[in-house]
Amino acid sequence: MKVLIKIYVGISRFIYLFFKLLPVKNKIVMISRQSNEVNMDFKLLGQELEKRYTVVYLCKTLDKGIQATLKSKIVYGLHSIKQMYHLSTSKVCILDSYCPTVSILKHKKKLTIIQMWHSIGTMKKFGYLILDSTEGSKSEVAEAMHMHENYDVVLCASETYKNHLAAGFKCSKEKIVIKTLPRVDLLFDKEYESKVRENIFKVYPMLKSKKNIVYAPTFRKKEKELKKAINDLIKNLDFSKYNLIVKMHPLSKTKINNQKIICDFSFSTFDMLFIADIFVSDYSCVIYEAGLRGIPLYFYDFDLDDYKVKRGLSLNYTEVPGYTRKKAKDLVLTFEKEYNYEELRKFIDKYVTNKKECTKSLVQLIETYMK
Repeated sequence: MKVLIKIYVGISRFIYLFFKLLPVKNKIVMISRQSNEVNMDFKLLGQELEKRYTVVYLCKTLDKGIQATLKSKIVYGLHSIKQMYHLSTSKVCILDSYCPTVSILKHKKKLTIIQMWHSIGTMKKFGYLILDSTEGSKSEVAEAMHMHENYDVVLCASETYKNHLAAGFKCSKEKIVIKTLPRVDLLFDKEYESKVRENIFKVYPMLKSKKNIVYAPTFRKKEKELKKAINDLIKNLDFSKYNLIVKMHPLSKTKINNQKIICDFSFSTFDMLFIADIFVSDYSCVIYEAGLRGIPLYFYDFDLDDYKVKRGLSLNYTEVPGYTRKKAKDLVLTFEKEYNYEELRKFIDKYVTNKKECTKSLVQLIETYMK
């Protein structure tokens, strides 16, 4: 495997030499492997940056990564050549995830690479912190693929978890800049909220009549226990009082067929925050977006001990606000208890420093590298 990766890296670097002969343009390229669609953060940045610069969006997934099918690898390989062209002719590259083409190549000095990681706040370990674990990559693969190399700037929502990001990316803390992701602006945008609520209620009018619980579990490579946990939650919830919206991770393969709940991808988890009265998760960073809106957080940590071994957490779990329960029957009882909103506010303030004009602030940073 390591030999094949080295051959791939060598060929890629050779091809890139010819692209590097091309002139640099007044251009910004945004690259994502999270989705085949342009994400919200890219869109918000693009709306401002396109007024002055050429902006190119390259969004394409490679499911299963190094274990992907040959056909998928060939398709993504052709996409990588497109990435090479735009990397060689841009002044700034913005990422929201790991991109092999960015990390394995030797770029022009004129190119600034900004890692705008897709999570707000910190929760579970990632990158170099989980090498050789059940949920992580193999050390030899990470080394051969130069994982998370070449970043000039890494964005972070708070000083509190600079050390965690630096360790996960294996970069110096000097590269980390305190900036919050653009989508935070929308969490406080009344016009956007009204539009999203209207769209959701048009499809699901029943969500107007009861309290809405949004459950968004984090992704697990093995989900057998998760499916049982969801069914236990459904079994124990009083549906005369509550609606349950289950938002599975986009990479999840688990299917829940139950007429009592809403479980589809018509609307994103982010969208559902605008109609949520209660937000339930476990180790997902989406809790910060819910917390920023002041939605009470609850933690259904049925596999906490196992998860700590397989993946690990980057914060002390006793620090999370609200209620944590391992069993569904105990969790649903906490929905009726008094909630400590001051505890929630302090937690969010600790991990998300900037909450206003996030898009504007990030655009100003990007523009310093466009001169």
